[in-house]
Amino acid sequence: MTSSEVRVAVIQQPPVLLDREASMAAALGHLATAVAAGARLIVFPEAFLPGYPAWAWGLRPMDDGVAADAIHARLLAASVDLAGPDLDPLREAAAAAGVVVVIGVDERDGEFSRATVYNTVVVIGPDGSILNRHRKMVLTNAERLVWGSGDASGLRAVETPFGRIGVLICWENYMPLARFALYAQGVDIWIAPNWDDGEAWISTMRHIAAEGRCWVIGAGSATHPSDVPASFPGRSAAYPDPDAWLSSGDSVIVAPGGGLVAGPLHREHGILYADIDPAAAAAAHRTLDVAGHYARPELFSLTVDRSPHPQVSFLEVGPGDA
Repeated sequence: MTSSEVRVAVIQQPPVLLDREASMAAALGHLATAVAAGARLIVFPEAFLPGYPAWAWGLRPMDDGVAADAIHARLLAASVDLAGPDLDPLREAAAAAGVVVVIGVDERDGEFSRATVYNTVVVIGPDGSILNRHRKMVLTNAERLVWGSGDASGLRAVETPFGRIGVLICWENYMPLARFALYAQGVDIWIAPNWDDGEAWISTMRHIAAEGRCWVIGAGSATHPSDVPASFPGRSAAYPDPDAWLSSGDSVIVAPGGGLVAGPLHREHGILYADIDPAAAAAAHRTLDVAGHYARPELFSLTVDRSPHPQVSFLEVGPGDA
């Protein structure tokens, strides 16, 4: 590894579904393993804390309402409130090791209502600070039964010691305008925590690397029914086939231009490593820069509203102001 390279670790391991504390313990263990292997950028899958709601794709909302309610109650209780201490153990571990961590969480909004969960990805800096929180803007099919829709306030590329990082979650990577919004911010390393898998998804990761001339980290979720705890409410109804993988993972690391550097890691639990040179992303733009010399702003333009859209604004009026 040269002095300009950074080792990336993609954690393709399952959480302990609906158990935030146990999933956090697993995350800390995987982080320690990756740090010992020299990783400085450590990426976890979509909704790792405390797990992706694959049950929504199998349960029928009306007929299975009792089980769905019980599952959602546990998800809500185990979700991460970023305004509280729920993520502190991981932030402290990142700071102690001086690494950048990108992790998907089921986020419970601690400010408004406190009863809605969002599909969120958090970027943690090497000092333990939260560099960005991105909530999934468009939910895919059955996901609408579980999560609320986010806004574009987290649609940002953030600076790290080894380049700018941008994140889109799973099928957000199929949204051309969302991709362009990140390309325009000069992304060096593109991170896609995801539940999808297969050849079409891998081709998408390679396409983004070719289109955006950036490194692409696809962090998949390899999950088998045997990974689902026996205590899961309505387990047999939600996961009826004990042999069918829920997601194959297919984590990949792709170089600017689209060449596979590592992976896919298919239907197995593990950690995918690669040494990447972030500076190669800038050099790769010489021939194609879709938000620069390959753009025609007088013909095509994009406006992105990144202002937060809170559900309610409270105006406080003191006794002397009435």
